[in-house]
Amino acid sequence: MSGGAPVPVPVKGEDAVVLCMEDIKERADANLPEVARDFFNSGSTYQTTIAENSSAFNKYRLRSRVLIDVSQLSASTTCLGRTIKFPLCISPAGLQGMAHPDGELATSRACANMGINMAISSFANYPVADITSAGTGNGEGGGSGGVHYAMQLYMMKDRKLQESIIRAAEEAGCKAIFLTADSPVLGVRYNEWRNDFRTPDGLAFPALGLTSEMIRRQTHDAGFMAFNDDSHNWERDIAWLRATTKMQIWIKGVMTAEDTELAIRYGCDGIIVSNHGGRQLDGVAATLDALVECVDAAKGRIPVHMDGGVRRGSDIFIALALGAQCVWVGRPAIWGLAYNGQAGVEKMLSVLYEDFKRCMALCGCKSVAEIGRGCLRRMGYDGVLRRVE
Repeated sequence: MSGGAPVPVPVKGEDAVVLCMEDIKERADANLPEVARDFFNSGSTYQTTIAENSSAFNKYRLRSRVLIDVSQLSASTTCLGRTIKFPLCISPAGLQGMAHPDGELATSRACANMGINMAISSFANYPVADITSAGTGNGEGGGSGGVHYAMQLYMMKDRKLQESIIRAAEEAGCKAIFLTADSPVLGVRYNEWRNDFRTPDGLAFPALGLTSEMIRRQTHDAGFMAFNDDSHNWERDIAWLRATTKMQIWIKGVMTAEDTELAIRYGCDGIIVSNHGGRQLDGVAATLDALVECVDAAKGRIPVHMDGGVRRGSDIFIALALGAQCVWVGRPAIWGLAYNGQAGVEKMLSVLYEDFKRCMALCGCKSVAEIGRGCLRRMGYDGVLRRVE
């Protein structure tokens, strides 16, 4: 692919001292141009929500256990109809070609080699068929296979174009649609306006039928509003999707009990508790803080996943203890790409996997099914730690 990011070249032996997400982000930031770094890392307006997505995990403490045999510990779980290595998958994140020339192809191969699933953005820089082929072992340099993919969609003014995206996703083997439902309008991201952000030359959006030349005529904000349908609604649009495809329909962007109930009422297959990585409405709750409300409303009637702010294996553990069946990460995948392409994404996933397994072992959990609210304490307003019930 022409355009996009230069290929990063890690210092020899450097990977051995990349031990945590902060190390990966630091190296990614050093490799990215300022405009790209601002685009990937920033949230909307005053960036309160993006900060709280991560800090929310610090309200909890783990309850470690002793003298429990964890020699046969398994971190595996199921997601989108397949067993995955651990309960973490890659969120739909656009413009991955701005982080590394191989973009979504590298991410797909990394997911295959690490045994997890991936969601593909409508703003991906490669065709969906190429992305899925990269992960199923059919493409050049393809991964070890087995990835189940979801296709992220917005409701669009042009339903023929939207249907063409759905058909391409079906033909590429995607198992689900992730309908991003939190974006009737785009959040205000000050850095994009200050930088007059435009997609770098050479990067296209094949799913949307947009070439690089077409994209660069508009700002990112104007381009989004040109196709997005701000009249989207539950009754009309879920019915239209059901009539159009047999793929699962998941709603991404649910933050309340009311919307959880509506997702169930309209027959959706799952929800993802998400605030768009803090890039939409600043001042909404951290996703972890909204998770319990949605889990309690779901009452086991619908799968509840979560994204936003996960940076450590213990974060995965806390989210699962509060009721999420799986968590998804976006920016960490971008940082892995910018650090070292496919190998960087695999390094990021390995860091989270090993940290999560260690957390399970030290909390005495031999399987994901044993992780529950009783594994946590929460700091009260009075400064006293109390077991979560």
